[in-house]
This record gives sequence, C-alpha cells and structure tokens, in this order.
Amino acid sequence: MKKIVLVTTMIGLLLPSLCSADTHSSRPNIVLILMDNFGYGEVGVYGGGALRGAATPNIDSIARDGYQLTNFNVEAECTPSRAALMTGRYGIRTRLQHDSPPRGIWYGISAWEVTLAEILRAEGYATGMFGKWHLGDEIGRYPTDQGFDEWYGIPNSSDQAFWPDSDSFQADAGVEFTRVMSAKRGEVPTKHEVYDRNKRRIIDREITDKAIDFIQRAAGKENPFFAFLPYTQTHEPVDAHPEFRGYTGNGSFADVLAQTDSYVGELLETLDSLNIQENTIVIFTADNGREGVKRSFGFTGPWRGSMFSPYEGSLRVPFLIRYPAQIPQGAVSNDIVHLVDVLPTIARFTGAKVPDDRTIDGEDQSGFFSGVTNSSARESMVIYIGNELFGAKWRNWKVLLKEIGGQGYAIQNLAYPSIYNLLIDPKEEEPEKFYLDDTWVDVPLWDVMESHEASLIPDSPLSEGQ
Repeated sequence: MKKIVLVTTMIGLLLPSLCSADTHSSRPNIVLILMDNFGYGEVGVYGGGALRGAATPNIDSIARDGYQLTNFNVEAECTPSRAALMTGRYGIRTRLQHDSPPRGIWYGISAWEVTLAEILRAEGYATGMFGKWHLGDEIGRYPTDQGFDEWYGIPNSSDQAFWPDSDSFQADAGVEFTRVMSAKRGEVPTKHEVYDRNKRRIIDREITDKAIDFIQRAAGKENPFFAFLPYTQTHEPVDAHPEFRGYTGNGSFADVLAQTDSYVGELLETLDSLNIQENTIVIFTADNGREGVKRSFGFTGPWRGSMFSPYEGSLRVPFLIRYPAQIPQGAVSNDIVHLVDVLPTIARFTGAKVPDDRTIDGEDQSGFFSGVTNSSARESMVIYIGNELFGAKWRNWKVLLKEIGGQGYAIQNLAYPSIYNLLIDPKEEEPEKFYLDDTWVDVPLWDVMESHEASLIPDSPLSEGQ
C-alpha cells in the first residue's frame, strides 16, 4: 500500500484545524449512515434511483455536495464489514473465535478492540448509535460497551424477524426471539418488543427519529457528536413502513428505497435547521452488496455476484461523503478505497488518536477527499470470505485463488488463479490467464497477498480470545 509522507506534511500545512483540534468548534460532527445488504446500483448517482423504481434525490445530493467513490470496497458479509468499519482492521484480525460451534468465527469483535466510537468519545464526542449492531450480543459486548453513549436497535440480523411469524416455529425448542433493545453507557441493555415482521416495518422510522433527537440534543452542547445509523434495510425481509407501502407502485424494494431516501432527507434537513451542515461530515455507504438469495431483488449495477462471494457485486458498494468545510463539491473517483480507511480518515478530520498497539489496515484518506492529493492513499486490498483468503485487488487488477459456484456458495479451488482486468472486464467473465501479455501483473498481486499474510502476527490479547 502507498505511504506518501509528502501528503501527510501537506495536509498538516493546509488543514491545520484537522491536526490541532484545539477547540471543540473546529472539530466536525459526524453522521454515518450504513445500509444493510445494499447493492452498488441502488442509488441514482450509481445508475439506480428511477431505474430501480424510486428516485433518490436526497442521497444523490450528498454526491453533488461532496465526494463520490466508484471503487469503494467492503468485506463480503455483514459482521466482518462492521468490524472493519468500527476498528480500521480487516475482519480477519478482529474475529472472536469460540471453542465450539455454532456461532463460529464471525460472532463479533473482541472486547479488546478499540472502536471508532471509543476514539471519538476519548476526544469528548457525544456518541449515539441507532440500528443494527451484529458485533456481539452478550453483556460486555453491546454498542454501549464499545464506546457509544446510547443505543437503540437490534443486536443481530433482520432475518431473525422471520422467526416469530413462522408457522413451523416450535415454542419448546429453546429459541429466544430477537427483541429490539436500548441502552445507555454503563447500564444493562433493556429488551423491548419482539422483532417480528410488524416491528421490522417500522424500525427504520424509529431509528431515524431517535437519531434526529440525539442530533438535536447534542448540537446544543459544547462538544461535537457522532451519530451512527446502521439501518436495517435492505436486508431481508424488505418490508416498507406502512406510510411507504405501495408508495411507488413498483413493489416493496422500490418502496423501501424511496423510504430510505426520505429518511436521509430528514437527517440532512435537521443539520440545515440547526445550521451545522458546514461542519458536519455525512457519509452514506453499505456493509456489503445485495443478498444472494433468489428474489431478493437487490441491484449490483455493472458488477457480478452478490454478498458471500469474492466478486465486485459483493465487495463494491456506494460511498458518498459530504463535509462542506473541507471537501470540494462534485468530485468523483475510481481509486480504490476500503471500509477500513474510514476510522483513520475520521481520526484525522477530528484529531482523534488511532490506536498504536495493534495493526491498523486503514489508510488516512483525508487529503484525498479534501483535494490535497489527486489519488487514494491505497492501491490494493485483500479479499476474504469467512476465514479464507480468496484473493486481492491492485489498481484495476484482481486475482482470485478460489471462486464461488453452484448450490450453497460452494468454494471452487482453482488449478490456476484467475486474474481480471476490472476496467475491460467488470463482470469478471474472462480471466487474463488466457492472454499471456498481461501475466506480468502476477507480481504486484502476489506481493499484496504475501505482505498481508506476513502481517498476520497475532495481537496477543486477541490470540487468547479476550
């Protein structure tokens, strides 16, 4: 990965407020919106919107007023992506291993991990989370144990909303229904209603309302705030709020898309009404691409595949960032940026301290977003599914050691790695191994993977599963 000392120096000279953070007013507020199983091609500025049955003018406005990335990458499934976002570390580093199944390696993050909320709270930020966590559902491992002052939402995944309505559910099976929960830092979380299909329809409305209330309360105080909204949509079941059911006439997915755009609009209007929009970072992104189940109806744009796969439809999602005080309007880039970059980038913008006692995979992209440099601070990334290294990306090239095919996401081990040029073959249909003039790219691609694997020296507390 590129390390540009000159860029760091220039940022320090040109953006002194980001470095010194000597007053609370100089530090930006943050509103981070994370969609669940949301494909690259859903939003208007990514080719969706009206094409998908619902225009998205409010989400599109973040691109118009800020920066749009067309090569923003995540992990292939929910929990490792959320772990990467919160820690600035690839999911493979943050896994909490259990000695026995069934929860397995993606149950969550270790309590030893330092989250984005924790580094911001250490700088005096008010921190609130409203939505899906999916990084641990035991005492000591909820959001309010990992840096958030308050939380309202669900501990795990929305597919559990199917359970209470199943006509084959057996009450004596020892299965506990998921409940909506809330908590404040230092308190045991409170369990509320069962998360069933009725609650599923209205929870994103509640998430929005509670986030707006948090922003309004925090905006009147001296310290800045971090509002994290990991929405529950568009994970299955995709159920629109009653106010949006039938709204588009184009089905439930389009209704939910229109609903989400409306909620984002309310958040933006709240910032405007409080006159804090200039000094607030707004990010809109997703944890991974569309669901892979049939009839999930998500759209990955020009990319192949869906979540749980190593293809671009799984790994490449929308990313829009707006920060009027620092980021120029209307910029678009196809440079590689990864979800792990969010933590060090926000740390730079806010003056927060990145942990120095563990490997941080993220790169500081503040200079890139602010126009100080014309290129991303990274040019490569590794690709995992579960605990297995599947490949890597370097510039516009990609190598896969394994592929996915057949029923049940079966792993296909390849006799020869597949190499794709994503500029000329975005759907990853024709591996470059058949065209000998491009085999030179083996060298940088293998260097990326070998360098990463050499870095996997266990961080000692993690190796003990703490």
